[in-house]
Amino acid sequence: MLKRQSGFGFVELMIGLVVLGILYATAMPAFSNLVRNSKIRATAESIQNGLQLARVEAVRRNALVRFQLTDSMTNTCALATAGPNWVVSVDAVAGMCGNAPSDTTAPRIVQSRSGSEGADAATVIDGDVSSLTFNGLGGVTPRPAAAVEFDVTHATIGCVADSGVARCLRVIVSPGGQIRMCDPSLSLASDPRGCS
Repeated sequence: MLKRQSGFGFVELMIGLVVLGILYATAMPAFSNLVRNSKIRATAESIQNGLQLARVEAVRRNALVRFQLTDSMTNTCALATAGPNWVVSVDAVAGMCGNAPSDTTAPRIVQSRSGSEGADAATVIDGDVSSLTFNGLGGVTPRPAAAVEFDVTHATIGCVADSGVARCLRVIVSPGGQIRMCDPSLSLASDPRGCS
């Protein structure tokens, strides 16, 4: 009498690997989109949090506090509407982004964030302005005629609103200082996540 062996044979193992490979190939594009959209969301949330911090600090100090997008985090930095870094400070930071946070040393940096944290080089910021100043009442000064927008997109993949696959986001600051993040591909009338 022959004793039957338990376990997988070579054929069963190969069939399992083929099925696993097919599942992996099917799921990979969706996983790539998930990662890409997560990086876009992380960048948009970072901008929103930086703006909220600047507004709260302005109210707490009852003084003007700036949110500034910069091209680098070194002492050769310049303001840039495309960021990708931001600095919250009391004074202008151009040329002083590398300074440590301080309440006494110019530019009196409250907090800064490098664009490489949580994002990648393909995440693109397009702001209406490179610097936004909040007053002691939490409003934007000088008061803009319309809301200020910061669009966060992907450099190579189009947005859902433009028939692409990336879930692009927008951070909007009203003249009164209200800050919200929204999805430009959705209508505000039918979905509270929408922009307009």
